[in-house]
Amino acid sequence: MVAVAVWGGRWWGRRQVERELARTGQEREQILAAAQREAEALKLAKITELNATYKAREEELERRIKRQEEKLERIEARLLKKEERLEQKGLELLRIEKSLKEDLKRLAALIEQGESLLEGERKRLEELSGLSAEQAKELLLRQIEEEAERFFAKRIRQIRERAEAEAERQARKIIATAIQRYASDEIESATMSHVPLPSEEYKGRVIGKEGRNIRAFEALTGVEVLVDDTPDAISLSGFHPVRREIARLAMEKLLEDGRIHPAQIKKQVEKAKERIAQRIKEEGQKALLELGIDGMHPALVELVGRLSFRTSYGQNQLRHSLEVAFIASTLAAELGLDAQMQRLAKRAGILHDIGKVVDHKVEGSHSLISAELARRYGEPEEVVHAIAAHNEEVEARTILAVLLQAADALSAARPGARQETFEAYIQRLQNLEEICHSFPGVQEAYAIQAGREVRVIVRPEEVDDDMAAKLSYDIARCIEEQMEYPGEIRVHVVRETSFVETAK
Repeated sequence: MVAVAVWGGRWWGRRQVERELARTGQEREQILAAAQREAEALKLAKITELNATYKAREEELERRIKRQEEKLERIEARLLKKEERLEQKGLELLRIEKSLKEDLKRLAALIEQGESLLEGERKRLEELSGLSAEQAKELLLRQIEEEAERFFAKRIRQIRERAEAEAERQARKIIATAIQRYASDEIESATMSHVPLPSEEYKGRVIGKEGRNIRAFEALTGVEVLVDDTPDAISLSGFHPVRREIARLAMEKLLEDGRIHPAQIKKQVEKAKERIAQRIKEEGQKALLELGIDGMHPALVELVGRLSFRTSYGQNQLRHSLEVAFIASTLAAELGLDAQMQRLAKRAGILHDIGKVVDHKVEGSHSLISAELARRYGEPEEVVHAIAAHNEEVEARTILAVLLQAADALSAARPGARQETFEAYIQRLQNLEEICHSFPGVQEAYAIQAGREVRVIVRPEEVDDDMAAKLSYDIARCIEEQMEYPGEIRVHVVRETSFVETAK
């Protein structure tokens, strides 16, 4: 019974499994059939979509192909037109080439004919002129050279005039200021003072212990003390002449007293300053008294006195200023100017260089400094202008300014006024005239203004105006190369053509 129940249970279970398997198989078949149907539907949709895309792309491609074909047709049409034009140009070029060949043949014939004509004309010219071809060529070259020389002479004159107008004023101002402020007029005589010593042992006393005395002396005077191998003497060096004179007087007093130490040095330097100040005042008053000038500001009197300690090329500046004052006054009298103008000429002459004694303290040239000082201390405007214009840094607008320029030049150019031997002076004038005579076309040459100017007279039939300008330039450059001289030398070339006829 149990076995039957077990077998029955197994049989029932197997039936149940079989039925479940059968149902599962049916469901699988159904799912597979559904999946197959869905796949077919998707495949059909994808194929439809691809067909649509392909058709759209095919249409787009056809449109592009059509546009390219139209473009190619247009290009082909343009190329055909260009080809037609090129064919026409080629035909034109062939015609031109043929015409050029014909022209070349005619030109060759003309050249040959012209050469034969030129040869015949050359022979005729040679027979008529009596010159060969080489001689005519040389003559033509000489004419061309002369024309070129005249052209370049004219250009040189124009360039020089422009350069002088642009650069002369500034160059003169810069050079004059630099020379006056930074260069010594002489090497030793204007910068050194020598003080004799009682004996050699005083050199050690002047130096002092560890240089104490000499340092104190240099600090108080602003002058360098040179204790060298010079026997029984020491030297005082400095560019400031007043300081150097104060140092000389103080050193002489110290050596005379014998007591040399910082306190005594200070005392003697102060006394020397007082003596120099009094001497400056006396020199200024003496110069004004000599000229008969009164009513001048005390500061200007002191500046005039300081000129006695200043030299230029060995010429004492106070004596130079006195000469200029006298010459300017004399020129004014000779021109018939009134007494007031003569007095103004003296004032301008004595004051025209006072800027030189202060130009190490004030910027600018001594002419403008002198004029500013004169204006500051109440001098008349005519005097101020004449002082400012005496070196041509300001244009001379009055007769007084012109007279002062002439007087200054006369005093400075006077033979012997500045350090130069008479023989050297004469030799320099002769050298100037010889250099001028060495140039072709020069008839006469005269050195004037003590060698500051040379007048050159040329033959007018040999030298024209343009060549005269070039000649003055060449002579000036030759003088610069071959001579040594102070200041400037002006070369003045004169060309004159005169015609004389007698009336009968």
